[in-house]
Parts: sequence; structure tokens; C-alpha cells
Amino acid sequence: MTWQSKNQRQIPTEEYVKGIKEGNRTVLARAITLVESNAERHFIQAQQLIESLLKEPSNSIRIGITGVPGAGKSTFIDSFGSLLCNQGHRVAVLAVDPSSQVSNGSIMGDKTRMERLSRHPNAFIRPSPSGGNLGGVSRKTRETILLCEAAGYDVIIVETMGVGQGEFVVREMVDFFLLLVLTGAGDELQTMKKGIMELPDLVVVNKADGDNMMKAERAKQEYGSILHFLKPYTPNWTTITLTASALKETGIKDIWDRVMEFEHVTKKNGFFYERRKNQQTEWLYSLLTHELHHLFFTNSSVKKQLPLFEEQIRMGEKTVSASALEILSLFLEKIKNE
Repeated sequence: MTWQSKNQRQIPTEEYVKGIKEGNRTVLARAITLVESNAERHFIQAQQLIESLLKEPSNSIRIGITGVPGAGKSTFIDSFGSLLCNQGHRVAVLAVDPSSQVSNGSIMGDKTRMERLSRHPNAFIRPSPSGGNLGGVSRKTRETILLCEAAGYDVIIVETMGVGQGEFVVREMVDFFLLLVLTGAGDELQTMKKGIMELPDLVVVNKADGDNMMKAERAKQEYGSILHFLKPYTPNWTTITLTASALKETGIKDIWDRVMEFEHVTKKNGFFYERRKNQQTEWLYSLLTHELHHLFFTNSSVKKQLPLFEEQIRMGEKTVSASALEILSLFLEKIKNE
């Protein structure tokens, strides 16, 4: 019986494990769908699957890529990922798409823009719906990373939409963070979220080709001047600015060389491994916060009483602080009696 013919039944966890270890992309895609599901029975099996794969050896580098809209992220990833695949690396791209406001599904735009990479046998691209989560970053992305690593992908790229708080969330789940910018640094910085320049391990001025070359060099100098006054996010590492053209495929190898240098330096001083351990702790607190939020707002007493408190606050009959404490007490009492 083929894998495709099994799709109508629930796949045993051991079959997922076997298929993922063998590098079967169809199995991997279905396992990610399992992880992304909000159904309780799927959640239980997904966690069993994750636990079965946790001990699998991995020598991956996780790279976060962000940039303002129009910076050419998808074209850059297509060129960057293709270079790595041609060198023999196996590249997984987790491109988090904006969710449809109607179906809450993925628009799937990024995969269609990464034409070469999507056809390469060493590549795996997974656009996934943000589900309305912070900055468009799916809360399941961390687990998807683990699945891809277990399937043998040694370069994991996580692309953000480049808006809101998404960059900060991705920064906490990757090893190396790359900020893609355009020329005209002074103008562009006005549209960037405050603090974004403190996050990257490398800034790349994209579209440095043709008549734009001189502007790109000026932007490189401007960003370099800004970085000089900022504390690097990664200790004992200097964030610099490089120029590249994803369209002309120039400067791409220099970027990968910088990533490799970063990995060498941080593994030698131990920070690479320390960061990953810290990220596991952050993951725990992130999940606890999400689950507590879900537990609270789906509680029957809270769902019944919250609209009443809202109306009393609107009418000036109750204070916000007192209402918050009272409804929390109702929630805790309900939990205690269940």
C-alpha cells in the first residue's frame, strides 16, 4: 500500500517517524499538517512524534530572514537557497504567509515566487498560515523546524512577513538573523519598527545592480554607521552590512561565507549551543502563555460573564482593575471545582 493511499486514515506515529527519517517529503509535509492542526487528537499524536524525533542528531543552521515589503525576500531566498542546494546542502524554507481573512488559510504566494528552489530535489518549501498569531509567525514553526531537521535538512530558513512583532519572535527561534534592506537607508529606516536594527547578525542591501550600484554602496555605508553605535545581539560578533543582487546572483556566496563564519565563531565559544538551550526555555514559556490564554477564554464561566463585565465597564459601573480580578477569581473557582 502506498503512502498516498493511506491519506484517508490516521497514520501511526511510527510510520511518520520512519518516513521522516528516510527523508520522504510527502511524509514530512503530512507530519507538518499534523503539527499545525488544532484538533486535540492531532495535538497528542504530534507531541508523540516530536518526542520520538527529539534525540535525532542534527547539524543544522537555522537562519531567520526578514525585511520591509519590497526588499525582495522571496527572490533572495530563491537565489540563496538554490546556491546552497547546488553545493549539496538540503534546504527547508518555512515561509509564513499572511492568513486569508475568510478561510484563515495560507495564500501560498511565496512558493510560487521561489520557482527554481521549489523544483530542486534538495529543497523543501512550506508556506503555512499565520493563524493570526503575533507578527504572522505560526506558533507551530518551532516544531516544524524540528521535523525538517529530523528529515535531514541542514539549512532551515524562516522567512517573516516583515511587519509587526514577527521579527522578534523569529529571532528567538533561529541561530542567525538576516535583515534584508533596500537603498535609501535614511528613508527606509523611518518605516522600520524601532529596535529592528538591534536584532540582525548581518544586514544585506539587496538589489545592488545596474544603476542602483552606487546607491547600494551608499546605503551600505549608512547602515554600517548605524550598526557601529548599536550593541550586537550576539555577543562577541560584529554585525556588518553587505551588498547583493538576488536577481543577478552577485554577493550571495559572500553572505553564506558570513553565515559559516558566524557558526564557526559561536560554536567555538559555546554561544551557539547556549542560545539553543535558552530558546528551548523561551519556547516553554511561550507555549504556557498561549495555553493559559486559550484555557481562560474558552472557559464556560468566562465566556458567559465576560460580556457582562464589558458592559458594566462601558457604563462606568465597574473599574477595569476590579473587573479583571473578579473575573479571574471566577475562572479559578470554576477550575477548582471541575
